[in-house]
Amino acid sequence: MHAPSTHYRFQPLNIGRYLLWSLFALALAVAPLLFTSSLALTMLSQIGYLIIICLSYNILLGQGGMLSFGHAVYTGLGSFIAVHAMNMAARQGGLQVPLVLIPAVGGLAGLFFAALLGFVTTRKSGTTFAMITLGIGELVASMALMFPEFFGGEGGITTDRVYGARFLGLDFGPQIQVYYLIAVYCFVCTGLMFAFTGTPLGRMLNAVRDNPERVEFIGYNTQRVRYFAFIISGFFAGIGGGLAAINFEIVTAADSVSVLRSGGYLLFTFLGGATFFFGPMIGAVLLVFASVLLSELTKAWLLYLGLAFLLMVMYAPGGIASLIMMNLRVLRFGRFKPLLLGYAALVAGALVALAGAAALIEMLYHVQLNAALGPELPFLGLTLRVDRAMSWIGAVLVLAVGLVLLEAARRRFMVGWSAAQEAIERQLRMKEST
Repeated sequence: MHAPSTHYRFQPLNIGRYLLWSLFALALAVAPLLFTSSLALTMLSQIGYLIIICLSYNILLGQGGMLSFGHAVYTGLGSFIAVHAMNMAARQGGLQVPLVLIPAVGGLAGLFFAALLGFVTTRKSGTTFAMITLGIGELVASMALMFPEFFGGEGGITTDRVYGARFLGLDFGPQIQVYYLIAVYCFVCTGLMFAFTGTPLGRMLNAVRDNPERVEFIGYNTQRVRYFAFIISGFFAGIGGGLAAINFEIVTAADSVSVLRSGGYLLFTFLGGATFFFGPMIGAVLLVFASVLLSELTKAWLLYLGLAFLLMVMYAPGGIASLIMMNLRVLRFGRFKPLLLGYAALVAGALVALAGAAALIEMLYHVQLNAALGPELPFLGLTLRVDRAMSWIGAVLVLAVGLVLLEAARRRFMVGWSAAQEAIERQLRMKEST
């Protein structure tokens, strides 16, 4: 009697996926060679660890449907544990942990606190879960002044990342060396989190997000699924916090565990696109540009972010990633070229409306905050005078004209977009019929 033969199904290589990951690694490697200024290097370092943090938050929001207002707790506590570990390692006879492993220490700290606090947090879902995370975030933030030995009070905890023996000849004093440490962790953690999406736990987390009642009906414990995902999210959040501690060499409670910081992770993860894996990566880039560049350009940068968030919720709830994917679909079916003129009209109308709105906002902020500097306000190469009605009337007229142009362009564009979608559907039906 012959033994049953074993058949193996050939799995073709996913060339596109390998190409994307190779391009991602290449971008991380060559970015500091293309952008060589100290500001650019600082921004690239922040983007690296914020990609990890936003992706870890998206395990909860995008994959699990868990709206958390306390994710900064696990990044912040990971940062504090990492700083204390660095200071202990720098002392004579202290725990010798090399700097390259400090982010892993932060990750283990995030995992520990996620396992501790998540057991209570994940017992509920939906709005109740969000309120519990908000309460825990406020609780940890208030503890910063109660335990100054651990949190360092208002001044925080400082450290020196140059300690111990060199690692492969690197002491991580120069910022470029720190960047490449962050880049390696960014690539590895991104790969691990992407792999998590294909695991049974990751698939079950999607099911819990979409239909928890059916998941319970077939015998799975939805609370346990949420709990395990919460722990994994906390681990990667702690790694991001550890990298932030290495980058800045100081950790303060106001910047690390505050609810405002958690709100920032939520805002930019949503803006990037929580329903797509690469969406939070876009959000991390936007977060750095907003907090570093936009905050230097205007004092009203938080207002602009709020308006951008409002517009995205109204017109593109899937975030920037959803817009990219929709246009890639149109491009793949050869229907993008007829839309180019419509896009140009939309951009032109939006820029005119934005110029008018920005002029009004900047003049209002100038009147409220900078009145002592005089009535003149430089704006886009012009000089606006807040004490003259013509400046205000002109800004209102520019805004009104921009809104009219934008609405007219939007209506024409929607006609062309609908025609493109109908043509794509016809192509798909013809393909299916053949």
